[in-house]
Amino acid sequence: MKLDKARTTRIIKAALKEDIGSGDVTTSSVIGKFESVKASIVTNEDCLLCGVDVAEWVINTVDYSVRFKPQASDGQRVYKGKEIAFLEGHAVSILSAERTMLNFLCLMSGIATKVKEFAERVKDYKAKIYDTRKTFPLLRYLEKYAVVTGGGKNHRLGLWDQVLVKDNHLKIAGLKKSGNLVKAIRNKVTRNVKIEIEVDKLEQFRKVLAQRPDIIMLDNMSAAEVKKAVTLKNKSAYEPKPLLEVSGGINLNNAEEYARTGIDRISVGTLTDSVESVDMSLEVMGSGL
Repeated sequence: MKLDKARTTRIIKAALKEDIGSGDVTTSSVIGKFESVKASIVTNEDCLLCGVDVAEWVINTVDYSVRFKPQASDGQRVYKGKEIAFLEGHAVSILSAERTMLNFLCLMSGIATKVKEFAERVKDYKAKIYDTRKTFPLLRYLEKYAVVTGGGKNHRLGLWDQVLVKDNHLKIAGLKKSGNLVKAIRNKVTRNVKIEIEVDKLEQFRKVLAQRPDIIMLDNMSAAEVKKAVTLKNKSAYEPKPLLEVSGGINLNNAEEYARTGIDRISVGTLTDSVESVDMSLEVMGSGL
């Protein structure tokens, strides 16, 4: 996945407007307009780096004359004390952009680092780590880029690109009583749209398997139940066989246990909805007071 600069810049402009507003009153009252400075962005802990281009586009948006020289790249493992980027130019511009640059870098690196941990736990199995729609409003595009950077895969980008029938859909629409749910859906969506059905019991799984969706999500099932579902799928005569995805309650402690069942996909909401940002800072080169 490669970031689209125009799409990312729209997010950056909104973030800068939120932070700077009508102007950085602190910096403008303390620093001369044309005073130049050299500075470095440094990581204060080990991490998998993500968001370098975003940081550069932030400073370019504030002041294109500021020199931004990356010292590491997205997807690179960096260690505490590593210089991420060197900046040189107007001090007012660098200080005004500082927090927005760091916010993106810290969040995206935190996501990439966490995804990498999960990916490492399941690397000996066929299961792949997927994200969910549990993202921060307006930041989903960047968060999902960070997931890919960390070695994960993107689930739905939004509600438009895949059908995922969950329990609440069934409750409201009464679809449990319908004959072939998947067939009914295929008659309403274009051919390239994947259809995924969520189940939380093996009895439901058997019924949905016969309807031949593209993906079946096993929601909050134990590893033992997931193993039984995988066996049922493999023994079934249905072709093509659906992919099986497990979701709910997956963490670093049990990810390998679930991967060992033979599942195809493991989706983890905490990759994005409760991630810990990496600690980074901008260090100005100078003597100070």
